[in-house]
Amino acid sequence: MPPARKRPRSYDPARTRDAVFAQFGHVRAAVATLTPEQLALPTRLGDWTVRELVAHVGTALTAVLRALDRPAPARQDTQPADWAFATGANSAAIAGLAHTLAADHPDLDAYLTGIEEDLRARLPEQPGDRLLETNAGAMTLTGYLVTRTVELVVHTDDLNAAVPGLDVPCDRQALAAATRLLADALAVKAPGGSTEVRIPPYAVVQCVEGPRHTRGTPPNVVETAPLTWIRLATGRLDWKDALAGAAVSASGERADLGGLLPLLG
Repeated sequence: MPPARKRPRSYDPARTRDAVFAQFGHVRAAVATLTPEQLALPTRLGDWTVRELVAHVGTALTAVLRALDRPAPARQDTQPADWAFATGANSAAIAGLAHTLAADHPDLDAYLTGIEEDLRARLPEQPGDRLLETNAGAMTLTGYLVTRTVELVVHTDDLNAAVPGLDVPCDRQALAAATRLLADALAVKAPGGSTEVRIPPYAVVQCVEGPRHTRGTPPNVVETAPLTWIRLATGRLDWKDALAGAAVSASGERADLGGLLPLLG
């Protein structure tokens, strides 16, 4: 795992919780409208159907509940950006669980509603700095909720891509948190100051080894929109395709991020 950033970004606990509930609410409202035929549609996630994708979205929040049920670790040893590098190791187990949950919960609306109710009952009593043991290590509750915004935003986009005509909205704060976490993950993976990656209006990070930029216009600049960045960082969009389609601009000899993406394992 790459080393953690020296000065991790801070996130507001209340706004982060609101963002998680807002995005989960958007997904739940959309799922309630889906027909059996739409739930059976394929997705871009291997052999997952929409039903299995929705079941997996539920686990993004049940993971928080399971972590709250365990004793708090003695100390924090990871940051939200490090979570991105731990996801690949659990891919087989995640897929198996999605298939099982989809089969066990034919009423997906009731399944998601129950998860939200449980989390709303548990979270108010928990401080944002409460430590949780997660698949990436010990981090704060607020930090882990930031990783949940990545899960929710990414899979909202997967859902929209799978169901023609569906347009599940993306909560602005959830999109901002997800964008920032994945931008920070890039800076962790490729530390340095030669390249500036801009994802307006939410994030700017310096990364990639080489001559450090100090003032004026940086010699190496990458710029793209938040959702495009999230697709690049999670492997939903290839770097070369993004360049060819003018979805990302890159200038300078150290502005090629193709070898660093995707970030999620």
